Amino acid sequence: MNITFPDGAIKEYPKNITPIEIAESISHGLAKQIVVAKVNDELVDLNFEIVEDAKIMFFKFDSEEGRSVYWHSTAHLLAQAVRTLFPDVKVTIGPSIENGFYYDFDKEIPFTDDDLQKIEQKMKELAKLKNIYKREELSKQEAIDKFQKMGENYKLELLADIPNDEIISIYTQGDFTDLCRGPHLTDTAKIKSIKLLKTSGAYWRGDAKNKMLQRIYGVSFPSNKELNKYLYNLEEAKKRDHRKLGKELDLYSISDDIGPGLVLWHPNGATMRSIVEDYWKKRHFAKDYKLVQTPHIGKAELWEKSGHLGFYNESMYSAIEVDGQEYYLKPMNCPFHIAIYQSQRRSYRELPIKYAEMGTVYRYENSGSLHGLMRVRGFTQDDAHIICTPQQLDAEVENVVEFSINTLRAFGFEKFDIYLSTMPEKAVGEKSDWDKATVALKNSLQKLNLDYKVDEGGGAFYGPKIDIKIKDALNRSWQCSTIQFDFNLPTRFGMEYIGEDNAPHRPFMIHRALLGSIERFFGTLIEYHAGNFPVWLCPIQVKVLPISDQYIDYAQKINEILITNNIRSEVDFRNEKIGYKIREAEMMKIPFMFIVGQKEMDANSVSVRRHQEGDLGSFRLADIIEKIQKDVEEKK
Repeated sequence: MNITFPDGAIKEYPKNITPIEIAESISHGLAKQIVVAKVNDELVDLNFEIVEDAKIMFFKFDSEEGRSVYWHSTAHLLAQAVRTLFPDVKVTIGPSIENGFYYDFDKEIPFTDDDLQKIEQKMKELAKLKNIYKREELSKQEAIDKFQKMGENYKLELLADIPNDEIISIYTQGDFTDLCRGPHLTDTAKIKSIKLLKTSGAYWRGDAKNKMLQRIYGVSFPSNKELNKYLYNLEEAKKRDHRKLGKELDLYSISDDIGPGLVLWHPNGATMRSIVEDYWKKRHFAKDYKLVQTPHIGKAELWEKSGHLGFYNESMYSAIEVDGQEYYLKPMNCPFHIAIYQSQRRSYRELPIKYAEMGTVYRYENSGSLHGLMRVRGFTQDDAHIICTPQQLDAEVENVVEFSINTLRAFGFEKFDIYLSTMPEKAVGEKSDWDKATVALKNSLQKLNLDYKVDEGGGAFYGPKIDIKIKDALNRSWQCSTIQFDFNLPTRFGMEYIGEDNAPHRPFMIHRALLGSIERFFGTLIEYHAGNFPVWLCPIQVKVLPISDQYIDYAQKINEILITNNIRSEVDFRNEKIGYKIREAEMMKIPFMFIVGQKEMDANSVSVRRHQEGDLGSFRLADIIEKIQKDVEEKK
């Protein structure tokens, strides 16, 4: 039979050969490194027998597919270790996640830190036994009988949801068997370096009506070096945590008295937000966007027409009754922008029309998923809708992609992961329109020389899209810009323009968010810069520090001059030693500290310290003002 490789090469192999044997025939080094294979677009175990002509791809740990299989296999090892040490514990599910894995257990008494150490040690001992991950396929009834005999009620509940005629797969390593689709590593010895990170409570199947389980999180790597690097990054991530820095820098708070997931912006945070929004508006005016403002609620009929009440109801807040009619808090801005477009008849001569809004929306999130600024219930989207003709499509898409990248770069972001998501199996709209939109997205990325990955079939049912994620110093990805076509709402609302032929035509509509949610963007900004913001964004750019009370008048004079020159400045009036004031300003990550005493007052100058750099020496006030203004202008 013929095996086709990703580079197009074709080689003949005997039937029933396995991916690991094919890899070994290429090189022993490759066979040692690969974790999983894809045969005819399906991920399979490395000892899967191939019986017909096939395409094959290999994945190492450094791939998304490889890490997922590696971590899922380690989750099974975790479950085996827990069952060995705590025989009465019931196992439930244990998937791989973005950064490692977890497994949920039915255990009445929560796991302790000592328990985690014992479990981790047992995992390392079991890994060295080189137990094979053996796959076995059963009928549904055979699987039920097996797990009934084992007393694993949670597995029986999972089996109940599987169709009766479906083949069930189980995996066994050593004396532990688990219900699983796979694939897995060849054996446990592939798992070299393990760290259990924490425990928490978790409801069975994520439903608060179900029993509370005990969840153990962990991570694993093929080498200690990789694990140590991960643990270092983990500590760095804790230092950068926007929830911690948000409190230290007095940017925002979330109060249970107000409501979970609802953000209170403090003066420092609100100042930064205003700077961001002013920059956002200036750039949009320059790109010929028209700013709009829309209400926070809309009638039920509007959300029925848009489809949100049918498809999105679980994320919408309960109806409010006004004059006998139901209204809902808006989860999105789109229907309002469409209403503005339809407030008058439109000609092709008016297009493209580009509406932009900092629009606050409200979406219900489960309390367990709320996370600082990253996942909230009320947030502001820098939303825009581009409405254009087919002939304008390529130019508008290229403009908006370039606009997105340049805007993100202005905030210091330089590395991006870009994904192009294409038409899924179930989709609305004409295929020809999908093709035009997808080609326009692809062409824009290629013209701008941007690297991207294609997520085949990963588009929303209503249109293809580009997602732009930023990468930070710890190599983490953060979702920011989205450029999304919509073939659903223009049809539902009957959007039209009059063409050159004097006949009505349906326009193309593009949803677009550059920063995404302002709240999530701020969380990203805080963690990306570790709170050390560029000067132009800092809520306080200069702290004037008088050495003693007798220099307060001079400090106030300096402060007034700075404010007159559009530099955000404050005086530290406290009767504290200058060393204490400097440490406080450093902790608040204020870019510039102006220290003033007798020498500075006599010379009409200031002594300047720079955050993280230290003493810069004495400056004439005009010179240092010019330097700060230049930093602001250059977005430093």
